[in-house]
Amino acid sequence: MALAGLGNNDLKLIIFGGKGGVGKTSCAIATALALSENFKTLLISTDPAHSVSDCLEQQIGFKVQEVAGHKNLAAIEVVADEALSRFKTEHRSELKKLLETSTDLDNEDIDEMLTLSIPGIDEIMSFKTIIDFIEEGQYDKYVVDTAPTGHALRLISSPKLLDAWIKVAARMRWKYRYMITSFSGTYKQDEVDAFLLSLKKTVKRIENLLRDKTRCEFIPVCIPEAMAIMETERLLDDLGTSGIIARQIIVNNVMVSEDCSFCKRRKAGQLKYIQQISEIFNHLNKVEVPLFAEEIKGLEALTQLRMCLFGDKPINQ
Repeated sequence: MALAGLGNNDLKLIIFGGKGGVGKTSCAIATALALSENFKTLLISTDPAHSVSDCLEQQIGFKVQEVAGHKNLAAIEVVADEALSRFKTEHRSELKKLLETSTDLDNEDIDEMLTLSIPGIDEIMSFKTIIDFIEEGQYDKYVVDTAPTGHALRLISSPKLLDAWIKVAARMRWKYRYMITSFSGTYKQDEVDAFLLSLKKTVKRIENLLRDKTRCEFIPVCIPEAMAIMETERLLDDLGTSGIIARQIIVNNVMVSEDCSFCKRRKAGQLKYIQQISEIFNHLNKVEVPLFAEEIKGLEALTQLRMCLFGDKPINQ
C-alpha cells in the first residue's frame, strides 16, 4: 500500500505525529519531497529538536529556505521563543494598553510582564505561525513535522489554550468597558478590542482547518513495538475527541530481510505487532516501510523512503 489522497487540491495541511524515534521527521520530509514534484510545498518543523536540518543535511532555521535541488520545496524550523518575541513586538501597543486599562500595574511592572514567557504559549505560537503561512497562500501544500506525541497533542489543542487566554483578556476588558460606560454613558471600541477579536478569529480558523477532513490530514507514524502501538492508539483517541480523524498510518522500521539469524528473529518478533497494528487500526490505510540498513539522512536516502511511501508514481493533482 502507498499513502493516498495527498494530491487532492483541497488538502492544504498534512501533520505527522507519533512517539519519539519512530521516524516522523524522515517521513514528513519524504512526503514533502514527493508533493513538491507537482505542488509548491512548505515543510514546517515544530519540533524544538529541529532534526529537519540534520536529515536534509542543510541548515534551515527560523527562516524559510529553499531546499537545495528542489525548486518547489522550502522548509522552516519554527522557534517558539522567536515567534513569541515577534508577536510581542508586533502587538506591543495593544498588549500594553490591555494591561494599562485592566490592571493596577505601573509602567515598569507592565514592561517587565511583557518580557515574560506565557505557559503553553510555545504550541500556540507554533500553530499561529503555520496558520499565518497558510493564509499568505504562497504554497499549495504545508507539511508539518511535530515533536513526540505530547507536543503534537498540545499543538493540536493550542486553539483551546489561546481561546482561554482570550476569554481572560476579554473579562479584563469588560470591567474597563463597564467603568467607561458608567462614567461617560458610551464606549468606543479601540485597538485592543480589535486585537482580541482578531485573535478570536484566528482560533476559529485553526479549529475549522483542523476539523476539515478535506483540508487537513493527520498521519501517525508507528513502529512494530508494544510501546509505540499503545502510544499511537492513545494519540488517535485523543485526536478523535478534538474531531481530528486519521485516514492512514505509516508502520516504519519493518524487518523484511531473512539473510541472517538476527534478521530472522527480528522479523519473527515483529510479526505479532504488525498483526496487532492491522487489527487495532483496521480502518486506516496501512503503509509499511522496511527497516533501512543505515540512517535515513540526505536526499538520496530520503528519495528511497519516498519510493516506499508512494511507489514510483508522482502525486498528481
